[in-house]
Amino acid sequence: MKKTYQITEAGKKELELELDELKSQRGEIAEKIAAARDFGDLSENAEYDAAREEQGIVETRIAEIEDILQNAEIIKAVKSSSVGLGSRVELKAGEKIVTYTVVGPVEADPLAGKISDESPIGKQLMGKKVGDEVVIVTPKGEIIYQIVSIR
Repeated sequence: MKKTYQITEAGKKELELELDELKSQRGEIAEKIAAARDFGDLSENAEYDAAREEQGIVETRIAEIEDILQNAEIIKAVKSSSVGLGSRVELKAGEKIVTYTVVGPVEADPLAGKISDESPIGKQLMGKKVGDEVVIVTPKGEIIYQIVSIR
């Protein structure tokens, strides 16, 4: 059974752009490999090894993105009174306010405010409503957030 990947429409577009960029690098990498072959003995050719390694990384990522896109289920953010996939949640702890968008694991990027529904924070938020308190355990200890808004 194939795994389905839950992503937003924006996440799908980002993956499509990355895929196009990676595919455009194929010719450049092939040229690097050809040029490295001209240096002679391949067993001691660092340029050849580096180019082949780069090719492997790019091809692996292309295959990964193609699999994700082929098995993607687009998350449609629906107006809801509780947190779900695609929800943008504003949390408050004292004077500190943070905003997260709950996404599938493929799109997660905590530095950009996108957290996976499978992450510790995401798990705590799922199903909660405005006004609910959420206890989030961090390396510095527990933080109690109150849900201010859900969009």
